[in-house]
Amino acid sequence: MPEDRPTMPPVRLRTDAELARDALAAPLLARAVRLARWVEPGKPVGSGGVLPADDLRAAVELLGLAEDEDGPEYTAQAWQLAVDTGLVEIEEPEGTEVSDASGSGGEDEHDNEPSARAVSGEELALITKGSPQDILDIWLDGFETVLADAAAPDLGDIVDRISEGGELDLDAIDWNPEEEAEFLDGVLGNLYLLTALDEEAAVGSVPLPALVASMIIPDDMEEPTDDILEEVSEAMVRLDDQFRLLAPTGLIDYQPVDEALIEEVDGEGRINGPEAARPIDDEEDVTRYGMVRLTPLGVYAVRSRMVEAGIDAPAVGDLADRGADVLLDALPGHPEPAAHAEAEQWLARRTPEEAARELLAAARGDDEDAPLRRLTCQQTLSLVGGAAEPALREVLDDRYLGGLARVWLAEHGVAGIPEPSEEMVFWLTVDTLAAQLASEGDSEELRDLVRGLVDQTGSFFDSAWRVDHPATAEVLEAMGRLHPDKKAAKEARKAAFKARSRA
Repeated sequence: MPEDRPTMPPVRLRTDAELARDALAAPLLARAVRLARWVEPGKPVGSGGVLPADDLRAAVELLGLAEDEDGPEYTAQAWQLAVDTGLVEIEEPEGTEVSDASGSGGEDEHDNEPSARAVSGEELALITKGSPQDILDIWLDGFETVLADAAAPDLGDIVDRISEGGELDLDAIDWNPEEEAEFLDGVLGNLYLLTALDEEAAVGSVPLPALVASMIIPDDMEEPTDDILEEVSEAMVRLDDQFRLLAPTGLIDYQPVDEALIEEVDGEGRINGPEAARPIDDEEDVTRYGMVRLTPLGVYAVRSRMVEAGIDAPAVGDLADRGADVLLDALPGHPEPAAHAEAEQWLARRTPEEAARELLAAARGDDEDAPLRRLTCQQTLSLVGGAAEPALREVLDDRYLGGLARVWLAEHGVAGIPEPSEEMVFWLTVDTLAAQLASEGDSEELRDLVRGLVDQTGSFFDSAWRVDHPATAEVLEAMGRLHPDKKAAKEARKAAFKARSRA
């Protein structure tokens, strides 16, 4: 496995059974399944599975879309999905050239004259008799075809721009297949990242202008130029069309752009006014520019694509069967809710006493990462019940673990805890500060911790420089940077110099 492959933060996935239910409830797949059952035991269709006009109208009625002006289009999309995923199979006469089933209900009735037969495919049986993973595999296949369609240019635009010689000039329609697919993948990747890093993003929606701006506006650009704003505006219109196509798959929850905001300029759709691509303060106005979020099914789908592309996209629970050393190394890089859930799943596979012993053994060491490993061990042990007490008592005399063991025992109300030596107290203090420094750098939280520690212990620096800990000098230097009192900061720097000289 290459060490330089991209790594994403972990996401929490629903169970396969829950995701399969979501997939079956998605409008597009639900309609495709109904159409697949409708063709039993067989239905004459045009070459490639094209539905004759009468059958298309009947299918629209079957799906309850007769009153929807887009009913025929939605029906054709569902039929195409049924064919693409194998829910419907097309039996062609020998020697017939196969066309695309998406041409359902075209204007040329001769093209739709029955010349083939549509029957329920083998995949249909998996919808009711297969495993949740079987259903998810069918849904993923369908999602991939819709995603490819979303990245393709508008069919009407292609027809309008075909040259007189009947040749398709891709330059004329300003479409690069690879760039368009890459842009759409990047947008979905950004949504995935937001969902992984922020629990609120998992249930809230992202304004479309902010999402597009994150893809187009350079990070170091303080004020976007008019050209950049125009590019954002055009991309919003394009993405609005793509999201409308993807929403019925169940991938996203999407509130489309208010059509009153879209105008056509030189044959291209744009959002009215450059302010559309700038930050918008009024909450009601934001929603008019489009709102989107990945559904739990969408998180599953985007992660599946990332894994297939060689990206390290972990899911909470991946570490449940790994050793404590792997867990303690990984958790500091997780968002807090994911770290908590990962730790709980790891602990659930072990008895409290077994888990505590394994964690404590992995927390030892003098290496650079050891302080953060011990802090993570302490945080994980806070989730373990009192049954772990024997394992904690075993390490009371351990120079690395005695301090954190006493903290755990005290928090659990255990009586008869021996008092720690002054040396152990100072060692644990330095170890904790080193862990905070490794975790958050010169954060405001660490600044408050340093101030409180020095203010409560006036002679802290007189003893701290003598602590036999690999990070003593580094911690004292950080305290010199962070303490707001000049005298205390100077004492910290002097103590750091003594620690280095002693070493």
